[in-house]
Amino acid sequence: MTTRRDQRPPHVRPRPPSTGRPTPVKVKPRPPGPTRLSGHRPIKHHRDLPIIAKLGLVAAIGLMGLGVVYLGIGGLSTLVGGVGAALGGFVDQISATSTPRPSVVSISDAPSLRQPSEPYTSDPNVDLVVVVPRGLAGDPAQRIRVYLALADQAPVAIQDAPLAAAPTTIIPVELTKGINDFSVTIVGPAGESDPSAVVRYVLDEQPPKITVTSPKNGGVVNRSAVTIKGKTQARTTLLARNESNGSSIAGTAEADGTFSLSLALSNGVNKITISGTDPAGNVSEASLSVRRGTGKLTVALSASAYTIKVTSLPQAITLSATLIDPDGKPLPDADITFTLSIPGIPTVTADGKTDKDGKATFKTTVPKGVDIGKGSASVLASSSEFGSTEDFTVITIQK
Repeated sequence: MTTRRDQRPPHVRPRPPSTGRPTPVKVKPRPPGPTRLSGHRPIKHHRDLPIIAKLGLVAAIGLMGLGVVYLGIGGLSTLVGGVGAALGGFVDQISATSTPRPSVVSISDAPSLRQPSEPYTSDPNVDLVVVVPRGLAGDPAQRIRVYLALADQAPVAIQDAPLAAAPTTIIPVELTKGINDFSVTIVGPAGESDPSAVVRYVLDEQPPKITVTSPKNGGVVNRSAVTIKGKTQARTTLLARNESNGSSIAGTAEADGTFSLSLALSNGVNKITISGTDPAGNVSEASLSVRRGTGKLTVALSASAYTIKVTSLPQAITLSATLIDPDGKPLPDADITFTLSIPGIPTVTADGKTDKDGKATFKTTVPKGVDIGKGSASVLASSSEFGSTEDFTVITIQK
């Protein structure tokens, strides 16, 4: 390429003439310094360490300095080992994943005890039926603890038993004479649950005593059936049997132990046996004999006046009746019909029933205008058990 006289290339536009401005001075670039070889790219700064890491590094540097001092007395290997262990523990602490808190094991719900159909028993050994909460069946870490409370005593733990594979666990226990109150809990790693409801067993090995209060042994009963009354243990099952005619009757003693049984009789002597089985299964017997008599149902009639004067009319009159059963006892709740016939007026009748003393009354008035003469008063008594009977008396009307 050809150049001009001022050695400029021909394609360079000539600078316009200066207008008094000083000619620029070309400054050569300074060579790089001895410590700088070349340019570099921007430095990427890493994220700063946590404060705990900084403290750890400071501690490590301090330990390294101590190691230099300790080196003079031959303890370098020991110091290096300690520093390494310290740094290793620190690094493990920084890099380790946080450990979750252990889950809290909850205490189990209370188990339940199945109630027996009959708490009284004569067997000294019974089975407790324990039902555990769902999900605990067969858990080897859980145990069933059995508590026993005797009469007027606090509950005491008597045994621990493992849980069966099924929700129901059978635990045999031995009874003490009298009241035995059982309860159970579940014992596991978290502690002991609340107790179950109490189940009571009563060990009764004594046969029930049967006492007959009526009729008397060897007494006379003037009817076709006898009512046997007495007392024994509450809820005892009773069976009365008449060996003379094979008749029998069953019943149960009331809550207070009283009982009443009606048994058919035959003519002559009747030997009766009463057997009783108490709730625990103990059995006892009592016996008596009675003779059926030939007595009959009787009624007695009386009047407040047997003679009435015409001059005293009108006059009130009362008829009274007393009904006696074949055994000579007042018969209550029997049907009674009174009849009064006075000359000159229509016959009057009235129905009623005997009271608890076997008595009944009828009140009426004899009006004016009756005829002089003899009238009558009568009573008819009826019983579904003993039949019927009657009595009468005379009522006289005078001048």
